[in-house]
Amino acid sequence: MGAFSEFLQEIDHEAHRGRTEQIFNWITDKYPQLETEIKWNQPMFTDHGTFIIGFSVSKKHLAVAPEHVALQHVEADIKQAGYDYTKEIIRIPWNREVDYELLAKIIDFNIWDKANCATFWR
Repeated sequence: MGAFSEFLQEIDHEAHRGRTEQIFNWITDKYPQLETEIKWNQPMFTDHGTFIIGFSVSKKHLAVAPEHVALQHVEADIKQAGYDYTKEIIRIPWNREVDYELLAKIIDFNIWDKANCATFWR
């Protein structure tokens, strides 16, 4: 969790820090090929230099940023999970369970869809 250690330490709320670390550990375990980076003060996972998924923390939720194309791909799943979302982020409230199946679907899609992507963003 090297790249994310400082980011995690800056999360004041202990339960929020623990949940965020749990999600990062889950991604690292499930997708060991992904690299961890901090860009624009946000922790993100990348694959061969291209963005896969990023996160940010707020008082009420953890924001998941997968890029608009991936968000559109899983829109029905986001609605089914009951999460609020915009065209760029999904908000997972701190008081709700994390839908790891949804996260896997997003990450799997981005890895597949960006396999030949030579740029950071689509």
